[in-house]
Amino acid sequence: MEFKIKSTLDRMRTGVVKTDHGKFRTPVFVPVATLASVRGLDNRDLKEIGAEVLLANTYHLHLRPGDELVKKLGGIHKFMGFNGPIITDSGGFQAFSLGFGMEHGVGKIANNIFLEGLKEVEYRGEKWAAVTDSGVKFKNHITGEIVELTPRKSMEIQSNLGSDIIFAFDECTSPLSDKEYTAIALERTHRWVEECLKYYDRGQALFGVVQGGEYKDLRIKSARFMAEKDFAGYGIGGSLGKSKKDMHNILEWVIPLLPEDKPRHLLGIGAVEDLFNSVERGVDMFDCVAPTRWARRGHLYVSPEEGGNPKNKFRIHIQNSRFREDENPIDKSCECFVCSTYSRAYLRHLFVANELSYFRLASYHNVYFILRLMDKIRESIEEGRFFELKKEWLGYI
Repeated sequence: MEFKIKSTLDRMRTGVVKTDHGKFRTPVFVPVATLASVRGLDNRDLKEIGAEVLLANTYHLHLRPGDELVKKLGGIHKFMGFNGPIITDSGGFQAFSLGFGMEHGVGKIANNIFLEGLKEVEYRGEKWAAVTDSGVKFKNHITGEIVELTPRKSMEIQSNLGSDIIFAFDECTSPLSDKEYTAIALERTHRWVEECLKYYDRGQALFGVVQGGEYKDLRIKSARFMAEKDFAGYGIGGSLGKSKKDMHNILEWVIPLLPEDKPRHLLGIGAVEDLFNSVERGVDMFDCVAPTRWARRGHLYVSPEEGGNPKNKFRIHIQNSRFREDENPIDKSCECFVCSTYSRAYLRHLFVANELSYFRLASYHNVYFILRLMDKIRESIEEGRFFELKKEWLGYI
């Protein structure tokens, strides 16, 4: 993998990542193809939309259909018929989502990812993942059997999948993890990194993941540790604090300590406001299931021209009765085929009737919308007008 910086503006930069399966421009939003599929979309859709790179899920593909089967069938690119670059995570996030995430009732795109203002946390009880010093033991949600992921196993699975960019196995902590536990998890992650560096497939580009929760000294310790390793790039993961301000602080602590010539990937973040504020602090790559997940729930992205703003998270809910007779497209400024063909009234009808075509159309629009926003952000950096664009969208600089 090669990363070339094209232009810079303050801490921001645009660049190009080149892999054996093609290249992608940064800053980039990476659509998530959990089970080797972006939900609701096929490869023809993705090509039309302009998706240059995808992210698939190591843990879930290991369970179904099985990474060895994917390898036997020619690797993930051939298996899913996608010729562009593919990233796989390590399975470390599932240690959180199926562990403390279930127990604490928190998640990356849940309303309570940031616990600011939350008076009481819902404890759900049983969790399906338990962390040990050697790895993570999961309860297979398909068969009920126990599955163990270790750093070496994660590297083996990702090698079998044949993705271009892979992540080192890490422990993703909860916003409710105290400093004592976060410090223990950090040391564990650092030990696991050493194993990943020993066993990963040299034909793949390995990214290390900076952990440390909301704690400045731990984040700095992890960033320095990771920066000393020969990684192709760096992820910033785990709990990003209890507020957006905490997340911004974490980026400002970590990014200056990472090598300038390597890409930085903020894991699991993809809200419009977060894209602007994170790119401004030097983030190059993002991934999130939000565009397709919100689409399935009836939330469609709209630009500031259509009333989108940070307060409504740049979304309308198509089920709202005010759209029942609305002949307008989702967004008049959007050039996707959904907006040029269908009305809000029709999409509301499909959603209310639970028609399968709704899920494709809504997902198509939402992914298109976010990818075009990233185009605008890249162009604004190259033309020196990022802060003008940010003010147009967020109302502040």
